[in-house]
Amino acid sequence: MIRARGTGNDVNQTIKVGYSMKVWMCQLCGWTYDEAKGDPASGLAPGMRWEDVPEDWSCPDCGATKSTFDMVES
Repeated sequence: MIRARGTGNDVNQTIKVGYSMKVWMCQLCGWTYDEAKGDPASGLAPGMRWEDVPEDWSCPDCGATKSTFDMVES
């Protein structure tokens, strides 16, 4: 693991070495959550893995719950 220390509005986070960032898609509206980009408007820092996204987070476009998202196979 690598411990990354952020600056400014970034948060401190631990990143697994060799972990491949994934993309998750809302099955209701098609909005995607890219782990590499995060969702800064919702307080989710770039690099935040899907498993670390809070369960009460919802799709910023349609309000769907986290359970409505499926991983996009690349």
